[in-house]
Amino acid sequence: MNRIFKLLFVIFPLMSINAQIHEIGVFIGGSNYIGEIGPTTYIAPNEPAIGILYKWNKSPRHAYRFSYTQSKIKSNDLDSKEISRNQRGYYFENNIKEFAAGLEFNFFDFNLHELKNKTTPYVYSGLSYVYYEGLFFANGLTKSDANHGAIAIPIILGVKSNITPNFVLGLEVGARYTFADDIDGSNPTNKNLENLRFGNLNNNDWYVFSGLTLTYTFGNKPCYCAE
Repeated sequence: MNRIFKLLFVIFPLMSINAQIHEIGVFIGGSNYIGEIGPTTYIAPNEPAIGILYKWNKSPRHAYRFSYTQSKIKSNDLDSKEISRNQRGYYFENNIKEFAAGLEFNFFDFNLHELKNKTTPYVYSGLSYVYYEGLFFANGLTKSDANHGAIAIPIILGVKSNITPNFVLGLEVGARYTFADDIDGSNPTNKNLENLRFGNLNNNDWYVFSGLTLTYTFGNKPCYCAE
């Protein structure tokens, strides 16, 4: 991961400043989990999250977005305001690696070829593939079963602005609904561990990334710009 970031900072100065159809950059923020263990606060980052992203701006209103993000997620029943969870006292932590692709939509025109400052709220969604460690609880402690992958649906809201002619700064919060329920260990997929399941088995796991994006713009002149 460190090599990727070093490469990005090396190639930034080599890119043309005259045309901006592409964006490449980093995400830095935090993560939190929502599910059967711990508090249910929607935005409460408790572990650092970091990632890289690329955008292909097809018009002033939409862009294709691809990203990789990784973080540790953890949660503790002792931090919950629910009495039953607080008394249970379960705790887990897991490492997640997310690959995502989707469409980012700008509420206002965000023409990167114009030099004037622009700011717009945006929304993003698509599909994510999440790689994580399957967990289960035994005698109140988490144990590892096997590594798993699952599909997730990201729902991201944010606001961004071109702080310089070539850099765009964004602030965003994104929830991920996963098609998995064993990230926290409450519903192991191993049939031999079915007797260890607990909680609401009809609700899948969620996790949230909150933070900043910083991207550098480059590439050929967008087709939506006047000649």
